[in-house]
Amino acid sequence: MKFILRWVINMVALYAAIALLRNTYIIYTGNWIDLIWLALIFGLVNAILRPPFKALSCLLIIVTLGLFTLVINALLFALTGWIGSQFGVGFTLQAPWFISAFLGSLITTTISLVLSLILRDELRGRRNKKHNS
Repeated sequence: MKFILRWVINMVALYAAIALLRNTYIIYTGNWIDLIWLALIFGLVNAILRPPFKALSCLLIIVTLGLFTLVINALLFALTGWIGSQFGVGFTLQAPWFISAFLGSLITTTISLVLSLILRDELRGRRNKKHNS
């Protein structure tokens, strides 16, 4: 259940980034099915590559007071776009690709954070139980 909820959060966050940056920084010619696949790719890229990227750049993250994490997010967003384009989901970053990826990752991270905070009990697996006293 948590996996599906995280997948939906990623899909909504990616949709927001595409909607806000469409035709200026991101070209998206896909449909809802493509967006579902793009969210899966995004989730897998982040789950597999984020931990080693953060571990390898730990010192740089500390020196920049965490700002290098934004660069990592942008690179992972760009990689998601590249992998998605290889599978034909209709997602392309406009040139300059780093600025497009940076803005897209900033929007995606913000929306994902807000939705995760709203749905934190569901993501943790807690249920609201009323105690009979």
